[in-house]
Amino acid sequence: MKIALASDHRGFEFKKHVASMLTQMGHTVKDFGTTTSTESVDYPDYGLKAARSVGSGESDRGILICGTGIGMSLVANKVNGVRAAVCHNLYTVEMSRRHNDSNILCIGADVIDEELLEQKVTLWLETPFEGGRHARRVEKIMDVEDDGSGI
Repeated sequence: MKIALASDHRGFEFKKHVASMLTQMGHTVKDFGTTTSTESVDYPDYGLKAARSVGSGESDRGILICGTGIGMSLVANKVNGVRAAVCHNLYTVEMSRRHNDSNILCIGADVIDEELLEQKVTLWLETPFEGGRHARRVEKIMDVEDDGSGI
């Protein structure tokens, strides 16, 4: 699977860990930055690039990391085709895939430890979308992008 990866300065160390983890799992990683250090940067600059990669189909999924995951989710969900989810625990990670077919996982580096990070990433990658009644609901969400009218 092709996975877009991005972080701001707060998520930089976790991003390096996730990149290594994904590579070991056999995934192809495209790193959209920040790539140099923990020096302060603006998360929209990096999250947007990765989200566009997912929205366009260039990448199959994405993982975005900032301090809380919230900022990255806000910018990612502005991109057509993206269903980015901030997940607080393993249950919300699983449901974001099973019921919402999330294609971007947003993680808060300041609110979890490395062990939970690994568990979240693994569970998110391994959990399938259930489809069925959930597909109808996801389609309604995606229709909002098409007509711009909102719900």
